[in-house]
Amino acid sequence: MHILITGAAGSGTSTFAAALAEATHATFIETDDYFWLPSDPPYQHKRAEAERGNVLLQDIRSKPDAVVAGSLIDWGQELEDAFDLVVFLYIPTELRLARLKLREERRFGKADPEFLAWAAQYDEGTAEGRSLERHRQWLSARKCTVLCLEGDLTTEERMQRVLALRHSHDYNTFAAKH
Repeated sequence: MHILITGAAGSGTSTFAAALAEATHATFIETDDYFWLPSDPPYQHKRAEAERGNVLLQDIRSKPDAVVAGSLIDWGQELEDAFDLVVFLYIPTELRLARLKLREERRFGKADPEFLAWAAQYDEGTAEGRSLERHRQWLSARKCTVLCLEGDLTTEERMQRVLALRHSHDYNTFAAKH
Protein backbone atom coordinates (compact mmCIF):
# COMPACT_ATOMS: atom_id res chain seq x y z
CA MET A 1 0.00 0.00 0.00
CA HIS A 2 1.27 3.47 -0.88
CA ILE A 3 0.15 6.30 1.39
CA LEU A 4 0.79 10.03 1.00
CA ILE A 5 0.69 12.29 4.06
CA THR A 6 0.33 15.89 2.92
CA GLY A 7 -0.48 19.32 4.32
CA ALA A 8 0.99 22.73 4.96
CA ALA A 9 4.57 23.20 6.11
CA GLY A 10 4.59 22.60 9.86
CA SER A 11 1.41 20.51 9.95
CA GLY A 12 3.31 17.39 11.03
CA THR A 13 3.44 15.46 7.77
CA SER A 14 7.00 14.19 8.24
CA THR A 15 6.56 13.29 11.90
CA PHE A 16 3.31 11.45 11.27
CA ALA A 17 4.47 9.73 8.07
CA ALA A 18 7.59 8.41 9.81
CA ALA A 19 5.52 7.08 12.72
CA LEU A 20 2.96 5.49 10.38
CA ALA A 21 5.69 3.88 8.29
CA GLU A 22 7.27 2.42 11.42
CA ALA A 23 3.94 1.14 12.74
CA THR A 24 3.03 -0.50 9.43
CA HIS A 25 6.55 -1.73 8.55
CA ALA A 26 6.51 0.40 5.41
CA THR A 27 9.31 2.43 3.87
CA PHE A 28 9.33 6.10 4.89
CA ILE A 29 9.97 8.54 2.04
CA GLU A 30 10.38 12.31 2.49
CA THR A 31 9.62 14.42 -0.60
CA ASP A 32 12.13 17.05 0.53
CA ASP A 33 14.84 14.48 -0.26
CA TYR A 34 13.67 14.57 -3.89
CA PHE A 35 12.78 18.26 -4.19
CA TRP A 36 16.18 19.42 -2.92
CA LEU A 37 19.66 18.34 -3.94
CA PRO A 38 21.87 17.17 -1.06
CA SER A 39 23.74 20.11 0.48
CA ASP A 40 25.16 21.35 3.76
CA PRO A 41 23.25 23.19 5.07
CA PRO A 42 20.26 21.41 3.52
CA TYR A 43 17.58 22.87 1.26
CA GLN A 44 19.79 25.20 -0.76
CA HIS A 45 19.46 23.91 -4.34
CA LYS A 46 16.36 22.52 -6.05
CA ARG A 47 16.45 19.34 -8.12
CA ALA A 48 15.18 19.56 -11.73
CA GLU A 49 11.38 19.11 -11.81
CA ALA A 50 11.29 16.17 -14.23
CA GLU A 51 14.07 14.37 -12.38
CA ARG A 52 12.54 14.64 -8.92
CA GLY A 53 9.17 13.24 -10.00
CA ASN A 54 10.65 10.40 -12.03
CA VAL A 55 13.07 9.32 -9.30
CA LEU A 56 10.38 9.46 -6.62
CA LEU A 57 7.93 7.48 -8.75
CA GLN A 58 10.56 4.78 -9.38
CA ASP A 59 11.33 4.58 -5.67
CA ILE A 60 7.66 4.30 -4.70
CA ARG A 61 7.01 1.61 -7.29
CA SER A 62 10.00 -0.39 -6.06
CA LYS A 63 8.47 -0.63 -2.56
CA PRO A 64 5.43 -2.79 -1.82
CA ASP A 65 4.53 -0.49 1.08
CA ALA A 66 5.59 3.13 1.42
CA VAL A 67 4.48 6.16 3.38
CA VAL A 68 5.45 9.42 1.69
CA ALA A 69 5.54 12.80 3.47
CA GLY A 70 5.09 16.06 1.61
CA SER A 71 3.20 17.92 -1.06
CA LEU A 72 3.21 16.60 -4.63
CA ILE A 73 1.18 19.35 -6.31
CA ASP A 74 2.46 19.74 -9.88
CA TRP A 75 4.88 16.80 -9.65
CA GLY A 76 3.16 14.99 -12.52
CA GLN A 77 -0.14 13.15 -12.87
CA GLU A 78 1.36 9.65 -12.83
CA LEU A 79 3.12 10.29 -9.52
CA GLU A 80 0.18 12.17 -8.03
CA ASP A 81 -2.06 9.17 -8.76
CA ALA A 82 0.40 6.55 -7.48
CA PHE A 83 -1.20 6.35 -4.02
CA ASP A 84 -3.83 4.10 -2.49
CA LEU A 85 -4.59 6.59 0.28
CA VAL A 86 -3.92 10.30 0.76
CA VAL A 87 -4.08 11.76 4.27
CA PHE A 88 -4.37 15.54 4.50
CA LEU A 89 -3.30 17.15 7.79
CA TYR A 90 -4.60 20.57 8.78
CA ILE A 91 -3.83 22.37 12.04
CA PRO A 92 -4.54 25.95 13.16
CA THR A 93 -2.21 28.50 11.59
CA GLU A 94 -0.84 29.89 14.87
CA LEU A 95 0.17 26.43 16.08
CA ARG A 96 1.64 25.48 12.71
CA LEU A 97 3.76 28.64 12.53
CA ALA A 98 5.00 28.20 16.10
CA ARG A 99 6.05 24.62 15.28
CA LEU A 100 7.77 25.78 12.10
CA LYS A 101 9.70 28.47 13.92
CA LEU A 102 10.93 25.98 16.53
CA ARG A 103 11.83 23.42 13.87
CA GLU A 104 13.80 25.96 11.85
CA GLU A 105 15.63 27.23 14.94
CA ARG A 106 16.59 23.66 15.90
CA ARG A 107 17.64 22.81 12.35
CA PHE A 108 19.46 26.00 11.35
CA GLY A 109 19.98 27.97 14.57
CA LYS A 110 17.48 30.60 13.43
CA ALA A 111 14.21 30.82 11.54
CA ASP A 112 14.29 32.42 8.10
CA PRO A 113 11.74 35.28 8.15
CA GLU A 114 11.13 34.90 4.40
CA PHE A 115 10.29 31.20 4.82
CA LEU A 116 7.99 31.91 7.76
CA ALA A 117 6.21 34.66 5.78
CA TRP A 118 5.71 32.22 2.88
CA ALA A 119 4.32 29.58 5.26
CA ALA A 120 2.00 32.11 6.95
CA GLN A 121 0.23 32.78 3.64
CA TYR A 122 -0.92 29.15 3.24
CA ASP A 123 -4.48 29.66 4.53
CA GLU A 124 -5.02 32.85 2.54
CA GLY A 125 -4.28 31.18 -0.77
CA THR A 126 -1.50 33.53 -1.80
CA ALA A 127 1.48 31.28 -1.12
CA GLU A 128 3.29 30.31 -4.31
CA GLY A 129 3.32 26.58 -4.82
CA ARG A 130 1.29 25.51 -1.82
CA SER A 131 -1.89 26.92 -0.32
CA LEU A 132 -4.99 25.57 1.36
CA GLU A 133 -7.08 26.28 -1.74
CA ARG A 134 -4.60 24.55 -4.06
CA HIS A 135 -4.46 21.58 -1.70
CA ARG A 136 -8.26 21.33 -1.64
CA GLN A 137 -8.41 21.41 -5.44
CA TRP A 138 -5.64 18.82 -5.68
CA LEU A 139 -7.31 16.54 -3.13
CA SER A 140 -10.64 16.71 -4.98
CA ALA A 141 -8.93 15.41 -8.13
CA ARG A 142 -7.48 12.29 -6.47
CA LYS A 143 -8.72 8.89 -7.62
CA CYS A 144 -7.96 7.17 -4.32
CA THR A 145 -9.43 7.50 -0.85
CA VAL A 146 -8.66 10.86 0.81
CA LEU A 147 -8.79 11.24 4.60
CA CYS A 148 -8.72 14.79 6.03
CA LEU A 149 -7.54 15.08 9.64
CA GLU A 150 -8.16 18.54 11.06
CA GLY A 151 -7.16 19.99 14.40
CA ASP A 152 -4.34 19.61 16.89
CA LEU A 153 -4.40 15.82 16.96
CA THR A 154 -1.62 13.78 18.50
CA THR A 155 0.37 11.36 16.39
CA GLU A 156 -1.44 8.53 18.19
CA GLU A 157 -4.88 9.99 17.40
CA ARG A 158 -3.91 10.39 13.76
CA MET A 159 -2.53 6.85 13.73
CA GLN A 160 -5.75 5.39 15.11
CA ARG A 161 -7.86 7.09 12.44
CA VAL A 162 -5.63 6.07 9.55
CA LEU A 163 -5.24 2.49 10.73
CA ALA A 164 -8.99 2.18 11.30
CA LEU A 165 -9.63 3.35 7.74
CA ARG A 166 -6.87 1.16 6.35
CA HIS A 167 -8.23 -1.91 8.12
CA SER A 168 -11.84 -1.15 7.17
CA HIS A 169 -10.98 -1.58 3.49
CA ASP A 170 -9.67 -4.66 1.78
CA TYR A 171 -6.16 -3.89 0.50
CA ASN A 172 -7.19 -5.10 -2.97
CA THR A 173 -9.92 -2.45 -3.06
CA PHE A 174 -7.22 0.22 -2.80
CA ALA A 175 -4.82 -1.53 -5.18
CA ALA A 176 -7.49 -2.02 -7.86
CA LYS A 177 -7.68 1.74 -8.36
CA HIS A 178 -4.13 1.84 -9.72
